[in-house]
Amino acid sequence: MSLYGLFKGAGPSGFGYNSTAAEVAAGLDLTDKTYVITGCNSGLGAETMRVLADRGATVVGAARTETKARRATDEVDGDAIPVVCELSEPDSVRRCVESVADSVDAIDGLICNAGIMALPELNTKHGLELQFLTNHVGHFILTRGLIDSLADDGRVVILSSRAHEQAPKGGINYDNLDGSQGYDPLEFYGQSKFANLLCAKELQRRFGSDGRKAFALHPGVIDTNLARHMNAGIQVALKVVGPLFLKSIPQGAATETWAAAHPDAARHAGEYLADCNVAEPREDAEDPESAQRLWEWSESWVDGR
Repeated sequence: MSLYGLFKGAGPSGFGYNSTAAEVAAGLDLTDKTYVITGCNSGLGAETMRVLADRGATVVGAARTETKARRATDEVDGDAIPVVCELSEPDSVRRCVESVADSVDAIDGLICNAGIMALPELNTKHGLELQFLTNHVGHFILTRGLIDSLADDGRVVILSSRAHEQAPKGGINYDNLDGSQGYDPLEFYGQSKFANLLCAKELQRRFGSDGRKAFALHPGVIDTNLARHMNAGIQVALKVVGPLFLKSIPQGAATETWAAAHPDAARHAGEYLADCNVAEPREDAEDPESAQRLWEWSESWVDGR
């Protein structure tokens, strides 16, 4: 337990900052359940996949390459299916949708876990800044493509971050999605995480009361390879202070595991979660018009490719 964690207790759900993925899934029987998770090959994705499989679920592990996906699923003690999903390539995501639809009958949970963070220099692909393309647009294509494969009570869990608070005024700067008018690594990362949050909100609005659920969440601050693009000084600092102030990977995977599989999480559909409880996002992230605008922009962009 980190030093910070010593002062954090459980929340209304009975879980909290110090809970692990295994603890929130303890006692759950996930036999006959199927979960799809991106970024299965390391960090939170690998731990979430392991825990869900350990409770009896079939897991479909998506990674950027077949080698990474197969290596990760081979390490799972249970039924695990590898698929390739390069989130920055729309055609790869579409092929992933087809692979998943061919492999399973219904999806009980789609966990949009993968992401990239704080690229030090501007990178663009397909006319979009790479963090926005990967973290939001790629997962949007995957989510929209698999909606019809969701079970009647299926859940979509999208990893946002407290870093959504770093997004520019208004949340999404549609006039600078390629970064050509200025680029700041953390602001653009925050924008992509703000988009993740809005996407979950709009998805829940579209689900309405049909039984399917959508969530966005902050997993916590964890020393994973997500920070590999940050400068060397920050990476060294993370190694030094990590044991004192950062969550472990099992703790970081708890909230996505809880949102995807725990019965009690269902009543919080459409909410922003942290530490396995409801949290409060930046005020403008609750704006339904902003969420609808992003969804419509995303559909237009994707359908044009």
